[in-house]
Amino acid sequence: MINVGHYQTRCVILSTPQPPRVVSMPLFIEILTIVLPVFLVIALGYLLKRLGLIDQAFLFQTNRLVYYICLPLLLFYKIGSADFFANFNPTLVAASVAGITLMFALAYAYAALRRYPPKACGVFAQGAFRGNLAYMGLAITLNAYGEAGFTRAGILMGFLVPVLNFYAILALLWPQRHQDGRRGAAFWVKQIAGNPLILASFAGIFWSYFALPMPVILERSLNIATGMTLPLALIAIGGSFSLEKLRGDLFRAGLSTGLKLIGLPLITAVLLQSLGVTGLDLGIGVLMAGAPAATANYIMAHQLKGDAELSGSIVMMSTLLSAASYTGALYLLRTMGI
Repeated sequence: MINVGHYQTRCVILSTPQPPRVVSMPLFIEILTIVLPVFLVIALGYLLKRLGLIDQAFLFQTNRLVYYICLPLLLFYKIGSADFFANFNPTLVAASVAGITLMFALAYAYAALRRYPPKACGVFAQGAFRGNLAYMGLAITLNAYGEAGFTRAGILMGFLVPVLNFYAILALLWPQRHQDGRRGAAFWVKQIAGNPLILASFAGIFWSYFALPMPVILERSLNIATGMTLPLALIAIGGSFSLEKLRGDLFRAGLSTGLKLIGLPLITAVLLQSLGVTGLDLGIGVLMAGAPAATANYIMAHQLKGDAELSGSIVMMSTLLSAASYTGALYLLRTMGI
C-alpha cells in the first residue's frame, strides 16, 4: 500500500529548485591567504617607518639595493635555472604586449582629447599601463601559483620591462617635445638598454635557452642572496607609503588608477582568451597586468619634468586599492578553475 502523502512530499522536496551557488568559505580564505600576506608585509614597512625604526635614508638605499642588485639576481636565478621551452609562452608575451600597447594608446588619446597639460598628459597615460611588475606582480603571482608561476612570470617580465620603459619615456617626453629637445637617441638607449632588470632577465633567458649548467656553489649562493628580495621590496613600498602624497587632481589620479587596476587586466584577459591562452598562463597574464602603478613612475616623472604630484597620487591610490582589485581578480580566476 502506497503512502500517497509521503510520496507527494518527497516529490515536492525533489522538485524544489536549489538556491544559487554561493562562494564557499574555503575559496574566500584561499584568496585571503594569497593577497593578505603581501599587504601585511607592506603594512609592516609602513609601521616600521611610523615607529622610527627605519627612515627615508634607509628606504632610499633599500630601493637601490633591491632594484640594482637583489631583484636582478632573483630574476637571473629563477629564469636561468628553469626550463625555458617549458615555461615560455610566446602568445602570452604577445597578448600582454598588445594589452599594454592598447591601454597606452587609449589613455594617451583620452588625455590629449581632454586637453590635459603636457606635464599631466604623459603621467596620466603612464599610470594607466605601467605597473609594479617586479615588486607586486611577482609577489602576488608567487603566492597564487608557487615557483612554477613565479618562473613563468619572470620570463614574461623579461620581455615586458623593455616595452614598459619605452612607452613610459615616450608618454612623458612626447607631450613636451616642443619644450625640451635636449633628449637625444643616446638618452633613450640608456634608459632602455641600461635597465638592470632588462639585463638580468635577458641574461637569465640566455642561460635558460641554452640550458647552461648552474654550478652548485653559484646556485646555493643565489638561493641565499635572493631570499631577501621580495620582503625588502614590500617593506620599501610600505615605508614609502604616505596618504599625504594623495593630493592634486584626484579625479585624474582615480581615473588612471581605474584604467590600470581594472581596464588593463580586462583587456589582457580578453586578448589572452581570444588567442587561446588558458590555465596558468591566463592567470599569470591577468595578475601581472593588474599590478598597481610602480614607484618608478614617480621617479621617472620627476626626472623627465612630468607632473610628479599627479604621479605620486596615482602610485599611492593604485597601491592602496590593489588589495581589493587583486582579491576580485583572484576570485574570478579561481571560479574559472585557474
